[in-house]
Amino acid sequence: LAGAKATAIAADYPEDFVLAADTVVALGRRQLGKPQTPSDAAIFLKMLSGRRHTVIGGICVQAPGGRCARRLIETQVRFRRLSAADIKRYVDANEWQGKAGGYAIQGLAAEFVPWIGGSYANVVGLAVDQAKALLSGLGYRGGAT
Repeated sequence: LAGAKATAIAADYPEDFVLAADTVVALGRRQLGKPQTPSDAAIFLKMLSGRRHTVIGGICVQAPGGRCARRLIETQVRFRRLSAADIKRYVDANEWQGKAGGYAIQGLAAEFVPWIGGSYANVVGLAVDQAKALLSGLGYRGGAT
């Protein structure tokens, strides 16, 4: 998905570096995208409750001239068991909107997560250190440090 995004944008900006990213939450063989309704969000949280899942972040950098670098970052996340009240409170807060897996670890859902293995930034949405390494590897020298 990140590669498709980068390719689409790079077509309009062939002389620029383009960075694109996407995130998927994998629970066993099931992929949890972004819930569309409060009911979907509650279902996702019930499925994640008391279980470990994998957050897979894809990053693609397209450089001028069509060179491309890609990376997948996997982070393991464990949720504690959630009560019906936990789920209702979180869904009612609307933090689930636009979030893969239906939660934002940097917000109220932080209390649901006793352990992660890997990149916290990946779970938030972008492993910035990995993105910077891809950009640097393709010769990008400008911008913020």
